Amino acid sequence: MAKMRKKSDLPTKTCAACGLPFTWRKKWAKVWDDVRFCSDRCRRLR
Repeated sequence: MAKMRKKSDLPTKTCAACGLPFTWRKKWAKVWDDVRFCSDRCRRLR
């Protein structure tokens, strides 16, 4: 089993639409370099 990490240790990015920071999510593990928006709403409103 993988070692647990604190949320503060996870990588963060700034959303291209709203400008707010967001943290890494497990579902983005394979595509983290391509993620630009924090949510579907921001992606639609870009």
